[in-house]
Amino acid sequence: MFEIKKICCIGAGYVGGPTCSVIAQMCPNIRVTVVDVNEARINAWNSDTLPIYEPGLKEVVESCRGRNLFFSTSIDDAIREADLVFISVNTPTKTYGMGKGRAADLKYIEACARRIVQNSNGYKIVTEKSTVPVRAAESIRRIFDANTKPNLDLQVLSNPEFLAEGTAINDLKNPDRVLIGGDDSPEGQKAVRALCAVYEHWVPKEKILTTNTWSSELSKLAANAFLAQRISSINSISALCEATGADVEEVARAIGTDQRIGNKFLKASVGFGGSCFQKDVLNLVYLCEALNLPEVARYWQQVIDMNDYQRRRFASRIIDSLFNTVTDKKIAILGFAFKKDTGDTRESSSIYISKYLMDEGAKLHIYDPKVPKEQIILDLSHPGVSEDNQ
Repeated sequence: MFEIKKICCIGAGYVGGPTCSVIAQMCPNIRVTVVDVNEARINAWNSDTLPIYEPGLKEVVESCRGRNLFFSTSIDDAIREADLVFISVNTPTKTYGMGKGRAADLKYIEACARRIVQNSNGYKIVTEKSTVPVRAAESIRRIFDANTKPNLDLQVLSNPEFLAEGTAINDLKNPDRVLIGGDDSPEGQKAVRALCAVYEHWVPKEKILTTNTWSSELSKLAANAFLAQRISSINSISALCEATGADVEEVARAIGTDQRIGNKFLKASVGFGGSCFQKDVLNLVYLCEALNLPEVARYWQQVIDMNDYQRRRFASRIIDSLFNTVTDKKIAILGFAFKKDTGDTRESSSIYISKYLMDEGAKLHIYDPKVPKEQIILDLSHPGVSEDNQ
């Protein structure tokens, strides 16, 4: 069986950094190199002040950095030396062209694929860590095939990450499951077995699931869509509770004790945020539209619509409670990241609420122990925002 001794991860963000840090800690005989084009980010990973906050992450990094865990901007060298390359770069929602506002933008995935094939010889496993639309692996293979060279054998796998920010280290060390998708061909299964062997250093074999590539890619989108759906579902009930006098926490407790439903993701809130849920649901909507499944597309679009409605409803209730005007009124916002125990503000509901209130003339004082004030100012990008006002 092919043994993976050196891993390269392209992308030192919220997924690539923690994931490969845990792999390095749990697999001391594997050399793990995390690379990124962002020199400042790599410098931060090599410092005492990591570029992201995650409980327990600093201890993991410090336990193996400089031993078998390295952070570098030497992308080409890391690719050439690696037995396995993780692609862990952004796949944001497109802001242009076909699929604008819904489809995933795969330009960074494509750039990685081209760089990998240019710097590879012999046998290498290339693995999608980024959340991608179904059949993205096919696009990667086409790039490899168009740039093939003698003795080059690049196998493409899907290995989506299911960690949650704020609990990422525990999620990585004690996963509900590890999902690996690959071709049914002998070459594809050889690659699958090699990656399974890496995770078997600490994950029980029964928790390592193997599927075909397309099932693995879709499973990641579906998992995030189902979680977002749960949040929108309980938020829709919260509006009904307020209209009828019911208590949404009591309703959530009552339905959550049903074992068929469970109690997770049943806490009413201002709406979901983060880099994944909205992006992935919109990606799913676009996929359904492209495959001529309009009814399915409309079903999942409603998850997003309900989330937007909840944010507007919450902001409107603040204004209503302050005699229908917030002009020149001071309002404290406690918490700016999209959830606790993280400094990630991407798609945070606090941004939407803050902008709504500022448009109405409110004076906000915002505090989050994990979010730098510079990030708050950048996210709001609103006339009149200053350091003193935050």
